[in-house]
Amino acid sequence: MVATAVANPDRVVHSASASGPAVFHDARGSARAAGHDTTTKLNIARGLARLIGVELALDSDARTVMAPSLVVPSDTITSLAEARRLGIGDASQLFGGVVPQAYIATKVISHPLLHAGAAAPPGWCAAFGERVRDVVLAGWTAFSLADAQRAGEALLAGGAVRVKSPSGVGGAGQHVVRDAASLRACLDGIGAEAIAEEGIVLERNLAQVITHSVGQVQVGSHVASYVGTQRLVCNHHGHEVYGGSDLQVVRGGFDALAAQPFAAAQRRAIAQALAFHRAALDCFGGMLATRSNYDVAEGVDEAGTLCMGVLEQSWRIGGASGAELLALQAFADDPALDRVRASTHEVYGESTALPAGAFVSFDGMDDAGTGRLLKYAVVARDDRLA
Repeated sequence: MVATAVANPDRVVHSASASGPAVFHDARGSARAAGHDTTTKLNIARGLARLIGVELALDSDARTVMAPSLVVPSDTITSLAEARRLGIGDASQLFGGVVPQAYIATKVISHPLLHAGAAAPPGWCAAFGERVRDVVLAGWTAFSLADAQRAGEALLAGGAVRVKSPSGVGGAGQHVVRDAASLRACLDGIGAEAIAEEGIVLERNLAQVITHSVGQVQVGSHVASYVGTQRLVCNHHGHEVYGGSDLQVVRGGFDALAAQPFAAAQRRAIAQALAFHRAALDCFGGMLATRSNYDVAEGVDEAGTLCMGVLEQSWRIGGASGAELLALQAFADDPALDRVRASTHEVYGESTALPAGAFVSFDGMDDAGTGRLLKYAVVARDDRLA
């Protein structure tokens, strides 16, 4: 994508509703504050503050006020009481998500339990799994070793199974198993205690996968939504990891996105993500989500059948948020602009040339200290639709 000067990340766009500062809340604490993920999120939070014309403060800073214009948490807030403590009175003061219980922010909600009497955390919402069954891949969630083994064996009858840690990011914490013995070895390696505490996801494994990203973001009066695809790159260890997203962004919410004449696969991804989104809002009381991103997988199973479904949700600042920020700024700068193309890029290497107009959210050593990691976003005017 070629960047054009449709938005300046350093330009302040004033909002009539802005009063107190925006606040960046590091939900994981100072122990991880030096990592590239937190640094990236902090820089995007600074851009969001500029968008609404206020300063950015840290929640550990004594200057933080009780009524912030905007709270940008590093992760989904998993307690309604915590949201109130941070001064979040309604969705207009949030970029991210608030859920009433911690498990709701993880992958475990994507699938139902194997049976009605299966182990589950307090407050488990069985209705959600039933609501989304037709828009996710075939799979089960389990909170006991025995339930996980039975669920995995049931899925193995139809081909390989992907075993997923509920909190894994970017493909981490995932294993593909092809028979009952390897399933047992995998689950034993995770451990009964960890499964009981966090849960485990067992899902149909796909090949030739395209991961669609569908999302909606709102900051004050600024609203945008998008569909796109993710890219993989090799990190300094030669492992494939998330390398960025290429997005087609429209002004307005999910309804505006669904009204666009996208290609068939994109329209299906949007419909599945929207069904998942609406089910979550209906089933999880007190939930807020002003940054919603859904990964939708498209691929083939071992029988060669084309499958498509929502993999997981992200109700927090995420990998595509640099592009989200630039798109929101572009729409704020030009009221006549309805569509842009925006992308994020994560590059492992020493000789990367930045495109003109790029917004850099991180430039430094990766967390392992093995080499340079550059993260940037660009945006371009584009009236074409795929």
